[in-house]
Amino acid sequence: MIGKKVLETEPIPLAKVKPLLEDREKVHELNYEQNLALDHVTKFSKVPVENAEKLVAELEEIIKKTQAIKIADIMPEDMDDMRLIFAKERGSHKKEELEDILKIVDKYREEE
Repeated sequence: MIGKKVLETEPIPLAKVKPLLEDREKVHELNYEQNLALDHVTKFSKVPVENAEKLVAELEEIIKKTQAIKIADIMPEDMDDMRLIFAKERGSHKKEELEDILKIVDKYREEE
């Protein structure tokens, strides 16, 4: 990666990474890091791409995009999981807000 610099970054859900890496694999052989990333995404992606994008869009109405993506990747099951996700975040979220987020996540979990 010598001589290359990052022009911009944008967080995306794990579910969206998988098709990107699979498409790249068809064109070029993946390097070691890309193979590790593909393996990780295959194991830990919990929702299809379409559902992940819808989930993130719906969660963005309540929380920041980076937090919404983190929730879409992890798909928390209870309030304890939610508290762990937001433990390092500045500010706190109300219990009602966290419950709303869990309801939205549960709706997309059922569609799996």
